[in-house]
Amino acid sequence: MSRGIIPDASTRWARYRIGYHLVWIPKYRRPILTPEVGETVRASLRTASADHDLTLLACETDQDHVHVFVSARPAVSPAHVARLLKGASSRAVRRAHPQAAARCGPRGLWAQSYYVGTVGDMSADTVRHYIENCQGR
Repeated sequence: MSRGIIPDASTRWARYRIGYHLVWIPKYRRPILTPEVGETVRASLRTASADHDLTLLACETDQDHVHVFVSARPAVSPAHVARLLKGASSRAVRRAHPQAAARCGPRGLWAQSYYVGTVGDMSADTVRHYIENCQGR
């Protein structure tokens, strides 16, 4: 039974509760994410997550950035998750809203960089306390 928003999950060899908070921006931080473009981004993130066995927990857009909260298997790196989601959303926006995509240039919709933070059910302080004080007792 899950204690929070991140679902308990398992593979054949592992049980896990892993969440990634990802944030990325359009190239040159252009404010291209209108409500219509934002809905295209969110729809593409839902589809890409389902297609690649990711659990999309939340996603939102503002005019110049995208926030995603997603859970993935331990074998899937956060860099791979970012690449999948940024690629899928870029293709969808370029297809559905070419005028918005053109504001970011011909070579890509999103800036190369992104932020990723891990989210779990224990804080860093809890883990540190356990390792420092509870081993061998």
